[in-house]
Amino acid sequence: MAPYNHETEGDTLVKTEKEVKEPPMYKVFLHNDDYTTMEFVVEILLNVFNKSVEDSTAIMLNVHRKGIGLCGIYTHEVSETKMDMVHTLAQEHGFPLKCTMERE
Repeated sequence: MAPYNHETEGDTLVKTEKEVKEPPMYKVFLHNDDYTTMEFVVEILLNVFNKSVEDSTAIMLNVHRKGIGLCGIYTHEVSETKMDMVHTLAQEHGFPLKCTMERE
């Protein structure tokens, strides 16, 4: 028996296209409190969210003045990881800094 050859055996190759959905995205926020220092918030934004000094300062000022600041928009897993990192670092430094996420 000869090896199977798609071109000569007359098989029709059917291409099925699956719709690929983008994963849902989540906004990650920092919340103002009366104890966490502005410097610590900037450090969090620099080190956890990889923001520039300028962006970190602007977000920190939003947190301070408006009570909340958007840190970034990520997939669910990345958002959870960043939130956990913020809470761990804040706890280690004795700050009650609150970080939340909400679906976009």
